Amino acid sequence: MSLQLPTWYAPDGSVVSCTEKIKVMTENLQELSQMAQDAFEDAILMGCDERQVRAFLVEMMQRLENPYQS
Repeated sequence: MSLQLPTWYAPDGSVVSCTEKIKVMTENLQELSQMAQDAFEDAILMGCDERQVRAFLVEMMQRLENPYQS
């Protein structure tokens, strides 16, 4: 699965242009994507309902907490 990553923006609307930051984001998201794909395929092979697995993955992402929020 090939990810189409967006242009990343800071909260103030400016473009995140640091090459190293973009490289780290890309690597992290590629790893996350592969891990999610593997978990999804395993769930399907174990007989889980595809819709339920997808819904859970979405919910899990929506529940991520920002530890830097003040």
